[in-house]
Amino acid sequence: MTDAKDIIDVQQIQGLIPHRYPFLLVDRIVEMVEGERAVGLKNVTINEPQFQGHFPQYPIMPGVLIVEAMAQTSGALVVKTLGEKAKGKIVFFMSIDSAKFRKPVVPGDALYIHVDIIKGRGAIWKFKGIAKVGDEIHAEAIFTAMIMNEDGSKPDL
Repeated sequence: MTDAKDIIDVQQIQGLIPHRYPFLLVDRIVEMVEGERAVGLKNVTINEPQFQGHFPQYPIMPGVLIVEAMAQTSGALVVKTLGEKAKGKIVFFMSIDSAKFRKPVVPGDALYIHVDIIKGRGAIWKFKGIAKVGDEIHAEAIFTAMIMNEDGSKPDL
């Protein structure tokens, strides 16, 4: 488990995954058990570019971005879990299953992204993600990712 002093901040997250503004959707990892689970935090703010068009009169975070935040949190978990084996690797989405969007996520929300590894062996990893605001589930999904070398070749893991 991650102690308060071990929280993974946004600069450290950028060292784990390649995403950058405006597409980095995890501000902090507040809890991590390598090889098992992680909890990411996304502070949703009105100045994010998607709210200019989704929807100007009733801004809500698009569901696909919530699932992307789950994937980014999972990518950081995979990289931390693999340690040195992750050097020169990128984590890619393979599939999204059982996605459910229960309540809208709006500016001002602190979105906590809970991800659990269902299966993590070799290059293929499967996760369950739950996105919460407070104690309420707003979205959930099962998704699969593949670890690839930066040059697009399959890694030897």
